[in-house]
Amino acid sequence: MTKQERDDLRLYYEQELFERVLPFWEQHSPDPDYRGHFNNLDRDGSVYDTTKHIWLQARQVWMFSKLYRLVEARQSWLSNAESGMNFLINHALRPDGRVYFSLARDGQPIYQQRKIFTECFYAMALSEYGRAIDHTAYIKEAALMVERIWDWAYDWSKVGRPALSGAKPAQMLAVPMMLLNLIDEVMVDEDCSSEIDDCFKRIRLHVHDHHTFEFVAPDGSRLDGPDGRLMNPGHVIEAGWFLQHIATKVQESSMIELSRNMIRNAQAFGWDEQYGGLYYFVDAGGFSPVQLEWSMKLWWPHSEALYAHLLNYAHTGDPNDLASFRKIDNYISDHFIDPKHGEWYGYCDRKGQVTHRFKGGPYKGCFHVPRALWLCWQLLQQWPISSD
Repeated sequence: MTKQERDDLRLYYEQELFERVLPFWEQHSPDPDYRGHFNNLDRDGSVYDTTKHIWLQARQVWMFSKLYRLVEARQSWLSNAESGMNFLINHALRPDGRVYFSLARDGQPIYQQRKIFTECFYAMALSEYGRAIDHTAYIKEAALMVERIWDWAYDWSKVGRPALSGAKPAQMLAVPMMLLNLIDEVMVDEDCSSEIDDCFKRIRLHVHDHHTFEFVAPDGSRLDGPDGRLMNPGHVIEAGWFLQHIATKVQESSMIELSRNMIRNAQAFGWDEQYGGLYYFVDAGGFSPVQLEWSMKLWWPHSEALYAHLLNYAHTGDPNDLASFRKIDNYISDHFIDPKHGEWYGYCDRKGQVTHRFKGGPYKGCFHVPRALWLCWQLLQQWPISSD
């Protein structure tokens, strides 16, 4: 990649992020009456449902706080984060330390999920907003939340999801990858060396030859059935760059190499050679995945791959990493970007046709797209990157 190509790419992502993606959320998501953000936004930003999904509220707080702290102290960004954080503090946190999954517009609880991920994003929001406004109490409370999450992480009976007698013990990739991200984002002032090592060991258990599986037995052995063959290319790629960030900080060369190969191999087994794009799910045995949406092309795996391949290329100079990056970038441009109303579509069928016109829904908010664009833009600004 030439210097001119990098400069052009940096300018392109800068414009996409600051002129077309962030303004969509700034204009359409704020709730002027109850604070917080509307998540469910149609193609043009119209609100089609006032339910507030808390992990998306928290992600948006994190995103605007991060930009305010690291890019520009823009008051509108801080106000956006402040509105979301106040709504979360006033309504989302339960007395037992859990966090609701969804709330009504005015903050009344609707649903409590029996997982740990809403709590993860609440901690990230609290920590990043606290750093943005230099509020030590918020930063400390976020760290305490992470300690609670760690206690729950591998025993979900503690969050109301008991293990039943017929269920095979299993570990999911999403847990250690998310814990690594919490260390990177929240526990920056803590010594987490033993926790990092534990996450490294657990992620290694999921990697078998060139495949990274979503579920494995606690000892890393393969599970029987569809769960044991399931691969989620987007998750593997996202876990890969999470791992690379931490492994680089602690200078663990074997994990850096593992992270790069996780990203490369996920691209290889996840890419649809006939129609292009990354499959949502893949069955390693060649069977049809049981997930009905397995062949769809979603925004977030492509967002994660965009940054992950660029990160690989920045550090290795490998032309194959650059080729993968360009392949993802071209697919995004051809299928997800909406030049008329801004932001990206989230869901396409296997052939790349948009299936859902909305820009925000229960699982799509102000997070994967702006985070990927910001990370790519930031990386391109820092070029050249010293190789390992």
